[in-house]
Amino acid sequence: MSGQEKVFEQVSNAAVVLYMKGTPRFPQCGFSSLAVEILRRSGVASFTAIDVLADPEIRQAVKEYSDWPTIPQLYIRGEFIGGADIMREMFESGELAEKIPPEAKAKEE
Repeated sequence: MSGQEKVFEQVSNAAVVLYMKGTPRFPQCGFSSLAVEILRRSGVASFTAIDVLADPEIRQAVKEYSDWPTIPQLYIRGEFIGGADIMREMFESGELAEKIPPEAKAKEE
């Protein structure tokens, strides 16, 4: 399976996927940290985080798959959303929260 096929499988099998440097608990760059915080503030309780530093093939493949040169990259239901700057703009406008699928949102008590 090629790197791009792996990326396709990953983004197809999870509602929200974030390709990032590091992990949500220990991000390895400021933009990845920002992306995780934006998801949390948007009400996302569950998402798949893929550490591109742990897999150089995926790191390159995701850039080719999206035709986007930087990490982090956010996908929602298989759709490429963008990087940290786009996530911030969408968060501030409320558009990102509207895109979050119900299965990824925090349960209200």
